[in-house]
Amino acid sequence: MSATASGEVLRLTGALDFETLPAVIAEAEKYVGQADLPQRLTIDFSGVTGVDSSAVALLLDWRRRAIERRIALEFEHLPENLLALAQLYGVADLIRSGANGDAA
Repeated sequence: MSATASGEVLRLTGALDFETLPAVIAEAEKYVGQADLPQRLTIDFSGVTGVDSSAVALLLDWRRRAIERRIALEFEHLPENLLALAQLYGVADLIRSGANGDAA
């Protein structure tokens, strides 16, 4: 798994699972640690090749952090299996909806 930031889009590639999660979190932390972090961020999942339940937890954490920092966050090209897991856990609406930094 790798994460590449380009402007307001963070592109993820490879598997997003329990094994790769620490590296993804570290890369994302570097990105959000920027002094000039944009007020709107899109995370692109088009390059993600596989997911497990840890991906759902990661997206929920990113959503929470975006709200805390008042950053609009959108997820693009979510894999169907990730959406299926989110539906199973009852959090699909939280993942699908765009986060508004003004939300509580």
